[in-house]
Amino acid sequence: MENNHSSDDRSEPKSTSTAASSVGNGDADGGTYAHLRNLTDDTFTVEEAVEAIGFGRFQWKLSVLTGCAWMADAMELMILSIIAPQLQCEWRLYSWQKALITTVVFVGMMLSSSMWGNICDRHGRKAGLILCVVWTFYMGFLSSFSPNLTWILILRGLVGFGVGGVPQSVTLYAEFLPVKSRAACILLVDMFWAIGTVFEVGLALLVMPTLGWRWLLGFSALPLLLFSLACKWIPESPRYNVLSGNPEKAYETLKRMANENKAAMPIGKLVCCKQEKRGRFQDLFATKELRKTTILLWIIWFSCAFAYYGLVLMTTELFQVQDSTQQCFRSADDNSAVDCNLQCHTLSTKDYTDLLWTTIAEFPGIFITLGIIEFIGRKKTMAVDLLGFALFSFLLIICTSRSVMIFFLFAARAFISGAFQAAYVYTPEVYPTHIRAIGLGSCSGTARVGAIITPFIAQVMLEHSEPLAVSIYAVVSLIAAVACLLLPIETKGRSMQESAMTMDPVTNENISSNGIGNEIISE
Repeated sequence: MENNHSSDDRSEPKSTSTAASSVGNGDADGGTYAHLRNLTDDTFTVEEAVEAIGFGRFQWKLSVLTGCAWMADAMELMILSIIAPQLQCEWRLYSWQKALITTVVFVGMMLSSSMWGNICDRHGRKAGLILCVVWTFYMGFLSSFSPNLTWILILRGLVGFGVGGVPQSVTLYAEFLPVKSRAACILLVDMFWAIGTVFEVGLALLVMPTLGWRWLLGFSALPLLLFSLACKWIPESPRYNVLSGNPEKAYETLKRMANENKAAMPIGKLVCCKQEKRGRFQDLFATKELRKTTILLWIIWFSCAFAYYGLVLMTTELFQVQDSTQQCFRSADDNSAVDCNLQCHTLSTKDYTDLLWTTIAEFPGIFITLGIIEFIGRKKTMAVDLLGFALFSFLLIICTSRSVMIFFLFAARAFISGAFQAAYVYTPEVYPTHIRAIGLGSCSGTARVGAIITPFIAQVMLEHSEPLAVSIYAVVSLIAAVACLLLPIETKGRSMQESAMTMDPVTNENISSNGIGNEIISE
């Protein structure tokens, strides 16, 4: 098929329809486009084209590029637990000042996550992603020259502002995936996050003893630069192009996918459903179902980030407690625990090695989640992972040897990373295209609230009462597990939706509440 459009063809489509496109629960067979098939027998939608073209070379290349973004993001966040003990000793910081280094990063992420989602919904996924990656690289590299605490707080906060947009790479990636491959592909791409955390610990093991933390910050920013240069290859999402009124670009991208996958394009004409109002925060609450979904997802994302980053920070803290006190828990009246200006402990080679082992736990966590998510569904998978994390968190309270503690940390890390990645699968699937990026962005922003709070539990409260700090993480994850089961929509086997829909009470058919007009462009 040829995509031969004259300027007249683009301004005046060959045929139009007054039917309105709309989205609701849908299903794998029909989904949001079921009512559009009645327009004409020789039309197809983006969803149908993606399903017909299938998974192939195009998606493999996109998987690697998206994974590189995740790897770079993981390195920028994993570094927080590594440089904090070093800066505490070098700059003679109190424990709350050390915690602040982590907190400012997540403050920046919280403030920017919804903004990046709005940019990606209004101006394109690709444009927003490139902008946030370039910003993060620049600020991350500058932070390696920080002369004091004030500057490291400012620059790392700006790094967080950029990192808040990196999760939008999942939005872009998910919109190119067929239904059957979506969960597995997103989870496998999330392996790059685990690779990034392992790589960062390995890099720190080599760089910190010889060159110091400044070089580590500089080296850790370089993958972002490489990704920004590779972004030229990444296409814009055809789903975004269709909703933004650029059907020709959507068609060209789909044709490129078909050529690279050596697959045939669907026969007929592409249906375009243009929508002017995109990326509006209030649309997250447009229907009762969306409202409940959004609130419960905020609870889940908050808990996942609170527990995940808390465990990352707590791991190095627990190692230091055992190294300094040679006992399981520090007593509450131990004055040495408070007077951190007089005594500090940097991470030893053994600490880095043990940290590497606990970080590797993310790989089995992803594989376990991958193995069950298509069988028991997204909601139950998140719940199982969160319950597993709660169990092993409670076990950390037991006074035991370092090797057993490392096993408990390993298992807890595996479960919480699996829960977090399952949330990344579910969220883009449950939101329609016109609010998918802002939906993911709002969830990511809520997660950063949890990440802002967690350093004061993992690094400050832990110094006074380890059992209390650990118990807080377990209880929060239990609450999140209940929230997962209360979600109103299961997205397993469900096609990605384009806009929020309502149900006609008389005909029991999906009708639009957004006033979207359909347009059909020629082959």
